[in-house]
Amino acid sequence: MLNRIISKDRVEPSLRPMLIMLASVAVIFGGLYGFTVFRSMMIARFLASMANPPQTVAIATAKLEEWRPTLSAIGTLRAVSGADLALEVSGVVEKILFRSGEDVGAGQVLLELRKDTDRSRLESLKATAELNEINLRRDQAQLKLKAVSQATVDSDLANLRSAKADVAQQEAVIAQKTLRAPFAGRLGIRSVDIGQYLSAGTVVVTLQALDELFLDFVLPQQNLNGLAVGQSASATVDAYPGQRFVGRIAAINAKVDQASRNVQLRASFANADHKLRPGMFASVEVAIGKAERLVTVPQTAIVHAPYGASVFLAQNDPPTGKDAASGGPVARQTFVRLGATRGDEIAVIEGLKAGALVVTAGQMKLRNGAPLKISDAPKPSVDPDPKPVDR
Repeated sequence: MLNRIISKDRVEPSLRPMLIMLASVAVIFGGLYGFTVFRSMMIARFLASMANPPQTVAIATAKLEEWRPTLSAIGTLRAVSGADLALEVSGVVEKILFRSGEDVGAGQVLLELRKDTDRSRLESLKATAELNEINLRRDQAQLKLKAVSQATVDSDLANLRSAKADVAQQEAVIAQKTLRAPFAGRLGIRSVDIGQYLSAGTVVVTLQALDELFLDFVLPQQNLNGLAVGQSASATVDAYPGQRFVGRIAAINAKVDQASRNVQLRASFANADHKLRPGMFASVEVAIGKAERLVTVPQTAIVHAPYGASVFLAQNDPPTGKDAASGGPVARQTFVRLGATRGDEIAVIEGLKAGALVVTAGQMKLRNGAPLKISDAPKPSVDPDPKPVDR
C-alpha cells in the first residue's frame, strides 16, 4: 500500500502534509523520551552525591570490671597529738635545750626562763615554814605541861600549813618557768631566742606526734546509712603523686551540721615513715557496699539529653580499606541506665553489654544508620583515678 502512496520519484501531493506531521510527532516524542532519560540520570547522580558520607569517630570497647561504690571528699590532716607549746608565766629566756625539727620524748626539758628571784623567794618561804614547824613542836611540848593553851597550838598548826602552801605555790611558779614536752613527737621551728622576754602564752615551738594522723572530712547526710566506724578509707596527697595511703574511719560525729547538712568524719592513718604531715590537704575515698561486676565505658561516650542518656554503637567491626557502602560499621543509638562514676569511667547498669564498640568522640554529628569511619588517631587514656599534671 505504501508503494502506492510513495513512489521513487515523487510523493502524491495530498499525502505530503500527513508525512510531515508524523515526522514531527516522532521527533517530539523522541525528544521527550530522551529528556526523561537524561533527567532520571541526573536525579540519580544528584541523589548519589547527596548520600550520607562516612563520619569519622573514635571508638572504645565496653569493659566488664569490678566496681565498688565509693564516696569521695576533701579533708585536712591533723596529728593525733599536736600542740603549739607555750609557757603559763612570763620571763626572760635563760636556756634553750632543743634544736628545731628534732624528735623528743615525753617530759624532755625544752626551755627554761630565768629563775634567780623565784628561787630566793622559795628559800625565804621554806625558812618561814621551818620556823613555824619549830614553834609548833615547842608549843605542843608546853601544852603537855599546861604552859600554853590549845588555841596557841592550833594557831601554830595553821601557820605551818599556810607556810607550806606558800612553799608549794612558789615551787609551782618555778616549775612553770620550765617548758617540757607533754608527749613524744617531732618539734617544729623555734620562734624564740636566748635573752628574749616572753609574755605568758607566747608560742615557743610546735610539737606534733607523727606516728599516726587523723584526716577530718565531711560527707552529705544521705550517705550516713553506708558509713560505719572501722570502714576502710584511702587518701592521696599532692606531695606523693600515685601513692595511696590506707586507713580506717575512727569516728563519726554525733550530729549533722544544720547549715550544710553534712556530717563530719575522722579517719586514722598509720604514718610510721612520717610522710604525711599535719595541715596537709588530702583527697579521701571511702568504700561502701559490696564489689560488683559492671559494664564500664569512658564518660565521653555518653550522650545526655532531656529524655535520657544514650550511647552510639559501631555495629560492625572497623573496616580495613573499605568504605561504609561496602560493609563498614554504622551507628546505632541505644539508651542506657547509668550508675556511679569513677575518674574517667562511668558504670552502665542497663542497656549495654561488655565487648560492645561505643563511639567516644564525634557523636554530635551522628544519627541512626550513619556510616562510620574509625579514626586511627591516638586515643586519650581512660583512668579510673586520674591526677592533674603540672606543666
